[in-house]
Amino acid sequence: MVIIFFSLVACNQKSTLQHNESSQKYQWYGHEVVVSAYNSVSWQTQGDPNIAAWGDTLKPGMKSIAVSRDLLRMGLTHNTMVKIDTFPDTFYVKDKMNKRWKNRIDLYMGVDIKKAREWGRKKMLICYAIPIDSSSTTNVK
Repeated sequence: MVIIFFSLVACNQKSTLQHNESSQKYQWYGHEVVVSAYNSVSWQTQGDPNIAAWGDTLKPGMKSIAVSRDLLRMGLTHNTMVKIDTFPDTFYVKDKMNKRWKNRIDLYMGVDIKKAREWGRKKMLICYAIPIDSSSTTNVK
């Protein structure tokens, strides 16, 4: 519980982050999820394994994630910036998971199936950025 509290404080400290491309300010929120991994292979995806749900082309090395559909309501939509627990990188939401999954994200690991299997499943804290827009009244938990 203490770790989650300190991690949430770290998410809130990022609330003044400026996005390089647009100068928009973001509010950061913390949430605990199960993190697994997936690959660009036909038996793990629907349709073209290199095309994500919003039409983005996935390429090995991209810092992208897929989110379970229940997280969309929390604001984790296309191109949302996400920090994952101990990773130094920022990931971007590029794909959606099958409807059967709840409270979960998948790290994109290109075509490296062995690496994805070694990753397994882990409970981790994520921080995600929602643009601050004075005309919006979206409640995010």
